[in-house]
Amino acid sequence: MKARMQVGVVLLAAGESRRMGKPKLLLPWGEFSILAHQLLLWQQLSTQQIAIVAASDDGALLAELSRLGFPPSHRILNPQPESGMFSSIRCAAQWPGWDKALTHWVITLGDQPQLKRETLQALLHFGAAHPDKVCQPRWRGRLHHPVLMPQRFFQPLAVTRSGMLSEFLQSIPGDVLGCDIEDPGLGFDIDTPEDYERAVSIFVQPGASGHEACAGCSIQGQGKTGG
Repeated sequence: MKARMQVGVVLLAAGESRRMGKPKLLLPWGEFSILAHQLLLWQQLSTQQIAIVAASDDGALLAELSRLGFPPSHRILNPQPESGMFSSIRCAAQWPGWDKALTHWVITLGDQPQLKRETLQALLHFGAAHPDKVCQPRWRGRLHHPVLMPQRFFQPLAVTRSGMLSEFLQSIPGDVLGCDIEDPGLGFDIDTPEDYERAVSIFVQPGASGHEACAGCSIQGQGKTGG
C-alpha cells in the first residue's frame, strides 16, 4: 500500500504589484482579501503545512498576515524580491522550517484566487496517483501553476543553476505530467486594475465567500490534518 502524500504549500507573495499600482494580494475577493482567500482555500484542502514567501520589507502584507492570525513561524522572508519569482522559490526550498514528514510541495501563486477548489483538489489527486512526478494543471494544451512536486525535485531548487522555474522544469521533461482540467481561471492573469475588475465580475459570486465552513476560523500554517 502506497504511503499517503504529505503536502506542504509554498504561497508566493513577494511580488511588487507594479502594474496593479497597489498591493494586489490585499485587494478584496468576496468577503476576504485575495491573500486570505488563498490561505483559507489551501488550509481546507488537506495540506499538512502552509508557508508564505513575502518580501522582508512588505509591512502591509505582513500586517495583514498578523491580522489573519497567520503565524510568524510560517513566514519565509525574501530579502531580495526584486530578483524575481524564482528567488522566492529558492528561499522556500532553503527554508529549514518545513515539517520533516512532508513528501510533496505545491508552489502556488498568490494572485490566483480565481482557481476553483475542484481544480486544486484534482491536481492533488492526480499527484497522489503519480507521486514520483512533477504535476501541473493543463488547460487548452498548456501547463499552468500551481506546480506539485515530490521532495526529489523540490530540494534541488535550493541550489539549481536554473534561473527560472520553467527552465528547471524544462531540464526534466520526462518527469513533468499535465493533468487536464477544464478551468478557464488557469489561463487568467490578474496583473492590472482592469484584470482585477474583470476577474471579480467573472469569478466572484455576490454574497458567496466560498469559505462558509470556515467563518470565524483562524488561518494557520498547519493544514487541517497537520499536527
